[in-house]
Amino acid sequence: MIIMNTRIRIFAVLLLASTSAFTATPRHPERHFWLPDTYFAQVGAAEKATNAYTVGATWNWNWNRQFRFGLVTGYTEATVGRWETEIRGGEASNWFTQVGVTPVLRLFPSLGDNRWFAEVGIGANYISPAYQTDGKRFSTEFNFGDHAAFGRILGDHGQASVALRIQHFSNGGIDAPNPGENFAQLRYSHQF
Repeated sequence: MIIMNTRIRIFAVLLLASTSAFTATPRHPERHFWLPDTYFAQVGAAEKATNAYTVGATWNWNWNRQFRFGLVTGYTEATVGRWETEIRGGEASNWFTQVGVTPVLRLFPSLGDNRWFAEVGIGANYISPAYQTDGKRFSTEFNFGDHAAFGRILGDHGQASVALRIQHFSNGGIDAPNPGENFAQLRYSHQF
């Protein structure tokens, strides 16, 4: 119960912080508010032969804070993914659809060339049908998605990035069983 309450509080704080995107002055006034700042494609793998294929978009908060250790920025991401897992010893596979919204904080450390970053986020996800493998079964379709990542900005004008992410999905103790699933993911993002 403590883990669920902590996740809900952190998610609520990040969600409130992301609302600054609605009130901040846009970086590019000529751009429409609903147009994403970046688009991304992501692949990932978990135990029990589960693979994830995800696409999505991000909206910058147009907010930043400079600290002694580096610059902190934020964005909100929306994702749509498909998970595939082998069942019955590889004889068949199940497919699951994952839709999520995640507020994210990104840190650009003050050391180096300001192209490296680290980030964390906690978001709300809907996974349908409820995820199940030969050895695991989620009890709810609603789950939290927590992630930590590090990556690098690419391109002469910073128009792309690549990141390695570790992401954990679970319902935060809302219902049992709650085994959770961990993914290692590789993401490529690009501004158009």
